[in-house]
Amino acid sequence: MKIGIVTDSTSDLPADLIKKYQIQVVPSILILEGKEYADGIGISREDFYTRLPTLQTKVTTAAPSIGDFLTPYQTLFSQGCDHILSIHAASQLTTIVNSARQAAQEFGDKVTIIDSGSLSMGLGFQVLSAIENLESGIPSAIEAIESTKKKLKVIAALDTMEYLKRSGRAPALVANLGGMLSIKPMIEIKHGEVKPVGVVRTTKQADEKILNFLAEVGDIQRLAILHTNAEARAKNLLNELNKKISLPQDVLFVNVTAVIGTHLGPNAIGFAAVRK
Repeated sequence: MKIGIVTDSTSDLPADLIKKYQIQVVPSILILEGKEYADGIGISREDFYTRLPTLQTKVTTAAPSIGDFLTPYQTLFSQGCDHILSIHAASQLTTIVNSARQAAQEFGDKVTIIDSGSLSMGLGFQVLSAIENLESGIPSAIEAIESTKKKLKVIAALDTMEYLKRSGRAPALVANLGGMLSIKPMIEIKHGEVKPVGVVRTTKQADEKILNFLAEVGDIQRLAILHTNAEARAKNLLNELNKKISLPQDVLFVNVTAVIGTHLGPNAIGFAAVRK
């Protein structure tokens, strides 16, 4: 049985892996100063984060349409796929899964929709685990996704509360801190929700906290260092981490896609890790 894989742009999968595994990626929508962009097309992540603090109007995002999913589904079936696994961002945070589900109805039971309960490489690692188990069939691929979910940790330290508050998605415990925009909230994506896991006041404290969270994961099978245009800081974090624990060979560095970064703001740093 030939199985196709579809995900969305919030998965943050690197371009080389998308090409290698022939993954169909459906872009979310970024609305910037009245102009719509398909996520990752027309504006680079670096340019977006550089411009973000200077923008006069709020950046908004939108989920892809049903039609945006019909196209890759039809493409994969025309290429001889018998079934499609469509794995997407947490349904509590976006309506992407809803669009995918509605599109899938056009193909009967030939498309399986999976809610990752996560974002960025928290989703991306679930996609990769599915791909690695495709040869054993759909049940094995789904089992691998569920196993990855259980072993997943996704945490970020934001440079400011401003963008999270502006997005309306600030966790209640963080939002209750009111106008203290100088603090740097620590958040975790868990079971599809954004949960506060700490607050610090300096970048140094934030980096130390991230290191501690990573050290607590235990033996790590997969690791992605996530950042929003803070590559030097991300590399320094990895160097410090290397002194503390044993790391997997292929650590990914991911400048988080703009559709997610809109809510995080520039100079955020974090990780997605899957323990062994």
